Amino acid sequence: MVSYQNPVSHQLIDGGMLLKEWQTAFATTGRLLVSFRKWYYNAAGFNKIGLMRDDTIHEDSDVKEALRRLPEKVYNDRMFRLKRALDLSMKQAVLPKEQRTQYEEDVHYLEPYLKEVIRERKEVEEWSKK
Repeated sequence: MVSYQNPVSHQLIDGGMLLKEWQTAFATTGRLLVSFRKWYYNAAGFNKIGLMRDDTIHEDSDVKEALRRLPEKVYNDRMFRLKRALDLSMKQAVLPKEQRTQYEEDVHYLEPYLKEVIRERKEVEEWSKK
């Protein structure tokens, strides 16, 4: 039986590196990036008081409109996290490790609504220019 070798994987790219070597380098870089993101997420500290990343976004007019469009349950969950964070902050306390928001659990719940609001605002601005 003749073994098949993928001809693409043996092609030289940029200065003589093989495609497989590039793929390995990118995979390593990706793992390093994820590790750095996890470290930074924990170093930022907002997860220690139970907040998610989207809870910390500065509220401008676009964010306020996106918040208005959130489903009621998601909005109520956000308000609970904010109130709990304020309470913990006033007490100068943090949540136990098992109750903190983990990097893997942090959902960007506001992002799709915010993108939609920004897209609509830019569309209105384009129409008003004409």
